[in-house]
Amino acid sequence: MAIVSTAEAGLRAAPRATILQLRAAELSARELEREAVRLVASSPVPVLVSSRCDVALAAGAAGVNLPERDIGIEFARGLIKHGLVGRSVHSVAAARRAEIEGADFVIFGSVWRSESHPDIEPVGVDALSRVAAVVRIPVLAIGGVTEGRMAEVYAAGAAGYAAIGLFK
Repeated sequence: MAIVSTAEAGLRAAPRATILQLRAAELSARELEREAVRLVASSPVPVLVSSRCDVALAAGAAGVNLPERDIGIEFARGLIKHGLVGRSVHSVAAARRAEIEGADFVIFGSVWRSESHPDIEPVGVDALSRVAAVVRIPVLAIGGVTEGRMAEVYAAGAAGYAAIGLFK
């Protein structure tokens, strides 16, 4: 999963990604909708919108990914009935809760130190392995993922990874 902040960045990342997540908290709802509509219309892979069910619906996106402190998954599922609903989590307990609430997948981390979030202390690959072992839904690693670390991601039991810098 490539996490991008504009449609242009998403289209550059799409040939190397299996899914795109548009995350641009600094944009107004109208600006985010414009970017999402453009990305959904042009992307060869599915597009999720971070945190904004309304924008995901308006743009025809494949779904939404919710930060851990965002609305409940059951409320998002009430809006996005046939799309993907994911949750970013930072602990085993939060991953379990997301699964119970009906999340289709979780994004877990930061696994390693990340340039995009340098103030967040990484939890390590052992924590990723613990999360992957306790939930039945796909777990995506995030935070400091590089091509050289992908084997560790999969060895830990994760289904894949989400990244910002890797797709720039």
